[in-house]
Amino acid sequence: MKSFHFIGVGGIGMSALAAGAAECGWQVSGSDRGADKPENAPLISALRAQGVQIFPQDGSRFASGELPDALIYSTAIEEDNPDLLAAGNIPRMHRSEFLRLLLENSGKTTIAVTGSCGKSSVTAHLTETLDNMGADPEMISGALSKSYRRSDNAGNYRAGKGKYLVFEADESDKSLLAYGADYAVILNIGTDHYEQDELARVFGEFLKNIRRGAILSRQVADALADRIPEHLQIRIFDAENGSEKALTLQEYLPGEPPMARCADGTLLTLPAIGRHVALNALAILGLAEMLGFEKNSVIGALSRFGGVWRRNDFAGKTPSGAMVYDDYAHNPEKIISCLSGMRESARGRLLAVFQPHGYKPFGFMEKALFEKLEAFLRKDDIFILMEPFYAGGTSSFSPHSCDVCHSWQQASARPECYLELSDREKLKTFIQKEAAAGDVVVIMGARDNSLSIFAHDLTL
Repeated sequence: MKSFHFIGVGGIGMSALAAGAAECGWQVSGSDRGADKPENAPLISALRAQGVQIFPQDGSRFASGELPDALIYSTAIEEDNPDLLAAGNIPRMHRSEFLRLLLENSGKTTIAVTGSCGKSSVTAHLTETLDNMGADPEMISGALSKSYRRSDNAGNYRAGKGKYLVFEADESDKSLLAYGADYAVILNIGTDHYEQDELARVFGEFLKNIRRGAILSRQVADALADRIPEHLQIRIFDAENGSEKALTLQEYLPGEPPMARCADGTLLTLPAIGRHVALNALAILGLAEMLGFEKNSVIGALSRFGGVWRRNDFAGKTPSGAMVYDDYAHNPEKIISCLSGMRESARGRLLAVFQPHGYKPFGFMEKALFEKLEAFLRKDDIFILMEPFYAGGTSSFSPHSCDVCHSWQQASARPECYLELSDREKLKTFIQKEAAAGDVVVIMGARDNSLSIFAHDLTL
């Protein structure tokens, strides 16, 4: 096969695969129903600059001319999609199958990064750490790395001539079971798409496809228990204060710049605030050492990370002086990690706005998110729900944010902390009226790039 058509090519993961295919010299085309939306312009224009032909998602790609050898699709693509209907008998490949093709075609030492939270950030951070040490790695990611963003590169793919290929492995639809890797990093098991026991089973099966070694958080290692294959070299990182293990976070030191002290005395300078950033750095340090890199070189390299778009991004200040941040957080663990980091910057209240990334995920996380928010929010904080973003893949438009908010208010000891506002103009008016100097406003949610535009619209 030498030519491929990507349905939903504007997706953050699909676009990285399309860019990788173009780098291989294959003929690449794609369609996306959001291709003409201004919030998607940087990504779509980068694909065009890489030689990817962009079509409307109306089946017109197949009306005339040379047909592709295969269609690449994701779990979010419905069977009645116009491109699928118009393509007839052209072979189909799930995106996970195509990722396996790219991995096998590369001939490189492959490193998979997965987990419920942080896998995109760690994929980018690990890649940049290896790059800073001169390894020139290739990267396939589900987020836009700021250091690699250019007019001809969105930042979720990096072409490298070195021996390593770092890629994000997606657990959300269990498609990571379709391929393997030489090394793996499994960061955590959270509440997003499946119950933790099921995710432990999935990650255990995934480890059977890993050939050399793996870095696991203590949570993952304990959950997998006897599922870890005997042939793998394993290193574990965790946050048990006082532990003597080298990959243990002894202390997180917020400040400028934030620091972390390991149990063995190693001091890490971190590229961003947040205890979760310190734990990510431990995972990267462990993997790089497993690959044979010298510790001091790794420590210096990982501190020079440019960050990932929509991860703790400062958007500006409101007219009243409240700081506004834009973040991709979209499950209970990520939301609390994000807000915990934001607490370091807030002298006043937190005003957190969350748009769920789909109805099914919202329904799955509803109870767990409420429990975590009840334990985290202070009496003057406000958590605002927006209606879930619809990107296809479901026939159920439930639960609605207004119903969930009402349920939370009835169950909460502090019902005034919860609010539902789906109209963005009304939400903007509310925030600019309520947020004061010293407060922090955080706009959170996945898939919908217009959230970043909205965050900036709140500022001066």
